[in-house]
This record gives sequence, structure tokens and C-alpha cells, in this order.
Amino acid sequence: MLLAIDAGNTNIVFAVIDGESLKASWRVHTESTRTADEYTALLVRLFEKDGLSFSQISDVMMSSVVPDANRHLNEFSEKNFSITPVIITNKTVSPYLEIDIDKPEEAGTDRLMNALAVCSHYQAPAVVVDFGTSTNFDVISKSGAFRGGILAPGVNLSASALHAAAAKLPRVDISKPEKAIGANTVEAMRSGLYWGYIGMIEGLLARIGDELGEKPFVIATGGLAGIYADGTEMIDVVDETLTLKGLIRLYALQKQKSKAA
Repeated sequence: MLLAIDAGNTNIVFAVIDGESLKASWRVHTESTRTADEYTALLVRLFEKDGLSFSQISDVMMSSVVPDANRHLNEFSEKNFSITPVIITNKTVSPYLEIDIDKPEEAGTDRLMNALAVCSHYQAPAVVVDFGTSTNFDVISKSGAFRGGILAPGVNLSASALHAAAAKLPRVDISKPEKAIGANTVEAMRSGLYWGYIGMIEGLLARIGDELGEKPFVIATGGLAGIYADGTEMIDVVDETLTLKGLIRLYALQKQKSKAA
């Protein structure tokens, strides 16, 4: 079985994959200083909870945008599985996905995994709206190429910035307000963080559609995807496991290539 690791700036997702079947997945908060021993203690508990064991892992593959965490995750893998993880880069992905941008090495591997998943599970042209530390709009062309996209500040990042920069503004949770006009400070902030982002999402998707010359299929992913999809008809589907689907697809394609060689 494969242990897939998707290390993002906010969360790290661990998933156990058997063939192209997802057996279990767990999302934990990203802490770049978490040691290999701490990962071991954490994952042992999670594996046992789902009736799995470390002895079942034969491969480890990692998509990471958190370089500081990589050393500890590598050490965790080597200690527990005697495996050096396959670290995904643009070169790992390029045999299976056309990366049509100026500097392919700059593309986050999470964005490439999303694009690869779209090519195998959805129609194109498509846009992935990924609600993470940043809000990413990843564009996949009709031919299935990753065309780049748009990076905007993430919702939680904006909420934290408001609280940190203005002494009188509280920290608020992200939820869908009934009305756009807030009658108090908290309601006004929630409206800006929700309806303001809905306006941005709809506006940017419209511009992307204009540049593509047709309406793209829109997939939302990430922790806040469901909340924001509820506020607009421009999002066609929510898929919270999209990045993992890309990892699963890449693993399967690599296995096919090695068997054919």
C-alpha cells in the first residue's frame, strides 16, 4: 500500500491507498518543527484507529509546499518503513501532465496534483478553486494542460490580518451570513470575509471564462470549499479529496510505466 503525504502550509493530509482505492485519510495541523518521533506517535494512533498497520506500507509519496517539514517527514518514513519518500516535483509530474507556464519549477505540487486529478475525474476546461492558506484558481485547458492561474490571500489569512492590524477588530469564525449588511462589527466582518470572497470568486471565474472563450467546469476543494460553494452557483462540484486523487493517479501512472519498461 501507498502512504501519500500532502503537506500544505495549513494542514498535512496523510492517506493510505491500496491500488487506486483510498483506505483511510487524516488531516493534521501543519507544524514544521514536529519531529519524526512525534509523527510516529501520531500516525501509530491514527493507523490503529482505522485497523491499519505500518507493516502494510510498501511505498511513500509526498507532495509538499513546506520545505521545513520535509526533513522530519523523510526521517519518519525512513525510520518506520525503511523507505525514502518519492518527493513530487514538476519533473515527476511532467511526463503525465503538460505544464504550460513560463517557469514549471515554480508551480506548487499541490496545484499540479489538482490538475492531474481533474484530467482523470472531471471535464475540461476546468478551474480548481482551492481554499487553503492562499485561495488558488488553477486553470486546466480543454486539452488537459495546466495553464497556471491566480493566487489570492486565503480566507483565514485575511481574517487573521484584520484582527492583527486593527486593535478593535475581533477574531471571527468563517460562516455564511444571512445578509450582506452587518448591523455590528462581527456581522460586518463576517460579511466581508464571506460575501467579499464570493464576489472575488465569481468575478475571477468570469474573467477566466472570458480568457478561455468558454465556461469552465469549476471544482472547489480545501477546508472551506463547502461553505463557499453554498454561496454561488458558479461552483459545479466540491471535492475535498481532489489533491489526494491526483496523488493516487500519479502513483498508478508511475506503476504502469515501470511495468511497461
